[in-house]
Amino acid sequence: MSLIPRFLERGFEAMLEPLVRWLIAVRVRPNAITTVGTLILLGSAVAFGLGAIRLGGILVLLSGICDMLDGRVARGGSGTTKFGAFYDSTLDRIGESALYGGIAIFFVSGGVPGSWMLVALAATIVALAASLIVSYARARAEGLGLECKVGVGQRAERVLSLGLPTLFFGAGPDGFLLLAVTALLALMAVVTVIQRILHVRKITRVVRRATQARWVAPMLADMSSRKGRSGD
Repeated sequence: MSLIPRFLERGFEAMLEPLVRWLIAVRVRPNAITTVGTLILLGSAVAFGLGAIRLGGILVLLSGICDMLDGRVARGGSGTTKFGAFYDSTLDRIGESALYGGIAIFFVSGGVPGSWMLVALAATIVALAASLIVSYARARAEGLGLECKVGVGQRAERVLSLGLPTLFFGAGPDGFLLLAVTALLALMAVVTVIQRILHVRKITRVVRRATQARWVAPMLADMSSRKGRSGD
């Protein structure tokens, strides 16, 4: 489940397609795009930490575009590689950690009233920890051969939820808009972790039941055949 309507995703993907084809034509490597996207996200972290909230929002959105481009360039050009997938995932976590670090620095540097500082820090810590667990849950499930892309707080949703409000409104009065956005990100990430746990639990139960059925069916058939022979 995604909070972004599918028609919007398709429309944006269509807008990016000419750029994707150009990047493939000039042989830009997907890992280079991943690196640039991470550097942009690190710049966003610095901007948030320095209180340049609108600039931080712009850079978050730009990093999100790079995140969309690298995978499409890989699939359409030189092809995906195991190292590329590892590199992309690792740098995403580095950039995201730095981003929340920058937001935390903003909060402790007077971005919110002193009475709200602990609340703001708690929201930031939960948002960071839960977002890392979201990514880990998917990676661990896929390592077990299971698909796990469910959740309301996937990367695209988190990028838009943080980038758009801060781009247009900055941190808001006394930093409360950024605090509200951070709390929303924390909630979305926590809900996504729960969704992914339940999703993996569901599909592993289905697999287990199917495996049990494959074992039980021959046993029942064998018992039936023995019964038939004893009746003769």
